[in-house]
Amino acid sequence: MSECSHNCSSCSSDCGERKSPQSFLEKLGEGSSVKKVIGIVSGKGGVGKSLVTGLLAAGFAKSGAHTAVLDADITGPSIPKMFGITEKATGTEKGLIPAKSSGGAEIMSINLLLENPSDPVIWRGPVIAGVVKQFWSEVIWNDIDYMFVDMPPGTGDVPLTVFQSIPLDGVIIVTSPQDLVSMIVGKAVGMANMMNIPILGIVENMSYVECPDCGKKIHLYGESHIDEVAAGYGLKVLGRLPVDPAISAMCDAGKVEDIEEKWLSDAFDAVKAAKAVRE
Repeated sequence: MSECSHNCSSCSSDCGERKSPQSFLEKLGEGSSVKKVIGIVSGKGGVGKSLVTGLLAAGFAKSGAHTAVLDADITGPSIPKMFGITEKATGTEKGLIPAKSSGGAEIMSINLLLENPSDPVIWRGPVIAGVVKQFWSEVIWNDIDYMFVDMPPGTGDVPLTVFQSIPLDGVIIVTSPQDLVSMIVGKAVGMANMMNIPILGIVENMSYVECPDCGKKIHLYGESHIDEVAAGYGLKVLGRLPVDPAISAMCDAGKVEDIEEKWLSDAFDAVKAAKAVRE
């Protein structure tokens, strides 16, 4: 054993004298290439992370970019159904090959590996965290321009694994207009800041209903406070998505790529402007 130089930043030894944290980042597998990775996060479930993920991946694909979705919500995967993917992921001796949507997005989700998509995933946190790591390091991601990670909700084991294991270039926080919005956003902001991950901004889902007759916006949950909350954290509001049965119907039918997206232009700009950590 060589003599300690006391320069922890250049040492891989995990000794008791270490004064700086050891990197937990996983490496991409041989043959994979991913230029930019964006996490879609929230402080709680049921606010529309998967919808925002799907719309962003589909939108960039329509613009000619090669996109991918890593579905890290292992116990509540919805991405394959949203994209209309029913076939299973395949593999070679080099790694897993993601499924491809009709619009060209590469998709990896636990539902592409289960015998039955409705089978519950009853695994403990460390096992789920291990699968997330494998989706990054053991899947052959082919020349991806933009990868979107559909994160599990909250701030527990699996979100922590994603933050530590995958080199995120930024996160977008998804929330809803209820009174709990400040607390929900605060949890997501706090975790991202603790992990030194840039926050690109906030998207509010279920923001309003648009009257089909007069076009007036009706706020089902009362007036939104998202502007004040975002300003309090020094963040931008990147979009407001309506409550629209047509959107839900298209997602249920596996046609998220056919939705005429018109609400997230600022989110697209923020993703384009995010600096890739691997540059």
